[in-house]
Amino acid sequence: MSKLASLAVAVVMACAVAPAAGQQLTYSWPTNVGPLNPHLYAPNQMFAQASVYEPLVRYRADGTIEPWLATAWTVSPDGRTYDFILRPGVTFSDGTPFDAAAVKANFDAILANRARHEWLDLTRQIDRAEIAGPLAFRLVLKAPHDPTLRELALPRPFRFLSPAAMGEGGTTASGIKAPVGTGPWRLVETRLGISDTFAANPTYWGGKPAFARLVVKVIPDPNTRAIALQTGEIDLVYGAAGQIPSEAFLRLRDQAPAVSGAVSAPLATRVLALNSARAPTDDRAVRLAINRAVDKDTLVRTVLDGLEPRADFLFAPSVPDADAGLTPHGFDRAAANRLLDEAGWARGTDGMRAKGGRPLAVELDFVGTNAQQKAIAEVIQADLARIGIAVRLVGEEESAILARQKDGRFGLIFGETWGPPYDPASFLSAMRAPSHADYQAQRGLPEKPEIDATITAILAAADPAERKRLTAGLLTALHESAVYLPISHAVAIEVHRSAIAGVGFGATLNEIPFAAMRPASDRADR
Repeated sequence: MSKLASLAVAVVMACAVAPAAGQQLTYSWPTNVGPLNPHLYAPNQMFAQASVYEPLVRYRADGTIEPWLATAWTVSPDGRTYDFILRPGVTFSDGTPFDAAAVKANFDAILANRARHEWLDLTRQIDRAEIAGPLAFRLVLKAPHDPTLRELALPRPFRFLSPAAMGEGGTTASGIKAPVGTGPWRLVETRLGISDTFAANPTYWGGKPAFARLVVKVIPDPNTRAIALQTGEIDLVYGAAGQIPSEAFLRLRDQAPAVSGAVSAPLATRVLALNSARAPTDDRAVRLAINRAVDKDTLVRTVLDGLEPRADFLFAPSVPDADAGLTPHGFDRAAANRLLDEAGWARGTDGMRAKGGRPLAVELDFVGTNAQQKAIAEVIQADLARIGIAVRLVGEEESAILARQKDGRFGLIFGETWGPPYDPASFLSAMRAPSHADYQAQRGLPEKPEIDATITAILAAADPAERKRLTAGLLTALHESAVYLPISHAVAIEVHRSAIAGVGFGATLNEIPFAAMRPASDRADR
């Protein structure tokens, strides 16, 4: 077999030990998990990065921060210096000690690529990282930054790779030698287009996984994934509701005792970003009309099967500091038509609108393999046609959609807020850099400089009342600009076969608690 063909079939990271019978957990994902560089983004998949690499502190479902690789920390009175005491006896899966030198090496590697991480304000605020002792690490900021601990808990980039696995130029110039972390799993095999295999980390300092092996099969199609669960090809479906069609989830969930499932509490907001820097959505009247024209109640009932509650704002009122007392735009087709009439968008004989010879036509971009996005897009296309707006649907690979978000090649494009612990602070921070659709959606607004300045003030605010006041003003400005069409509050779903026990939801949307799962035949207290 040629070298190229060999790479196409399998990229072997280490020798995998075959597990005992019943000791394999099989999951699926639309793509391979990627090279799993902890300090980079796509094509690295977040759930897999979070399975291999760990943070200094961890976010809990109740919104608090708990010790993890750091057992304790103190913050200086001026809010600029964080001193961490590291957990003793921890090693990377290659045997390299986890200590202050390893932590500093990772922070140095991240900051060497600081521009890539500018969406996250903490990377802008870090002045230096210091070794204060063998197990003592100090982080010094340029200015106080309220979400520091929450941002250190994120799945990326502040997680730790064995220094022995870093490339010659750190972790970005030449990549990494292998994905070696301190977490409960280690990647042992990648078969391109087929699967990724993880083995339980035998030196893990925490609670070791009950399964010896985790196999993630590549299944791009949601319907095929549902069939794979039903036939026993995979054990578990877990993630955003689009992992399988909602009707398939409802059907499978009720097939007890063979299969059971659950829905999480709302975790994020599903939105469309409307491009204020590109015609015709550069016209605020058009953006407002789009917000008034979509019948979200019917969409949620028919497309989402009622699994996700309707969203009226960028964040749910339950998100910290996000209850700004706003009035929903609301579904009102007559009002949408009036807005377009008054803005000079006249209907033609075909029912579609135009102004000055320019048709009122927009492009709506979505991930082509996401059946849920496609179904939502088709409903929105029909709703907007009723008020004379022509919508062209463009379904592409996820990487192409991400590229469109970054460079602004969209009229309307799918996105989501990121859920805890990103919302609201980290999500707002990212609006100031062209890394996601939010920056591009807002770029054409005259008040964009003021929006960015307000975000900077929010992130630096130490007084909770002042932070809430600033956030309310910002969310009001974004709501009135109508650069977002909130659709629903996204949830996670899980459906698993009866052979699997211990399945529950994690604290965030992007971390899957595989290590807590076990064969149903195992005693829970073993």
